[in-house]
Amino acid sequence: MVRIVQSLMAVFFVVVLAGCGSSGPATAVTAEDRFARAKELFDKQDYLAAINEFTILTLQYQGSSVASDAQFYLAECRYNRGENLLAAYEYSVLKRSYPASTRVPEAQYKLALSYYNLAPKASLDQQYTKKAIDELQTFVEYYPANPLAADADLKIKELNTRLAKKAYESGQLYAKMEYYKAALLAYDSVIEKYHDSEYAPLAYLGKVEIFISRNRYKDAEAEVQKFLDRYPNSVLRGRAEELKKTIDKEMQRWRKSGATVAPGQTLHAQQTGLPAEGQK
Repeated sequence: MVRIVQSLMAVFFVVVLAGCGSSGPATAVTAEDRFARAKELFDKQDYLAAINEFTILTLQYQGSSVASDAQFYLAECRYNRGENLLAAYEYSVLKRSYPASTRVPEAQYKLALSYYNLAPKASLDQQYTKKAIDELQTFVEYYPANPLAADADLKIKELNTRLAKKAYESGQLYAKMEYYKAALLAYDSVIEKYHDSEYAPLAYLGKVEIFISRNRYKDAEAEVQKFLDRYPNSVLRGRAEELKKTIDKEMQRWRKSGATVAPGQTLHAQQTGLPAEGQK
């Protein structure tokens, strides 16, 4: 945000100087003439000079026929320079100031791409990943027939997979640190929010392994059965069946013992790191 403010202030001074720089008789320059000059700079990839020209257009010719196009190309300059946060801001200005412009669908998509470009790898903070998903979903919702909608759907899936990976890896870390309740919550988050990702079946097996490690075989039995029912053709099926064998063996031992409560089910949450049976 600081960079945006600084950049806009710098542009403001450029506009002031441009307005004060000529001392002779003023030559009438139309908005269309100025736009043509700015577009020529843009086409030559002289983006800094084009930014100055398009900014003057958006400030001095707001009611002209080229104002919305000028705002769009101002955003495009920022985007092409890799200034994704500034580009996102300029695209959002177009949407807000010129909602009837034919440029709005493309601006919505490029706004989403700006955040997409800012999205980091899964291990880092995912603020911009979530913003990109929101903007891509807005694009698909409002412009489902647009040729770019299919690409937007693919990017949404990619970014959701990134978030699923982060949540799953958090579960793994919590389990390794023996924070079992936190691990289960992380795995549940993957299953509920990203059920169609590759990490959902892994989260199920993560839960099973935690329950087995805490001797909660009844819970483990229920979770491994959910996995087998939901992912009958999964490449992880062999791993699930091995876990099921372990669970069945322990459950048979429990049944033969004549005990009325399954192993591990009466342990208190403070002893196991997990909620007691019947509690969330």
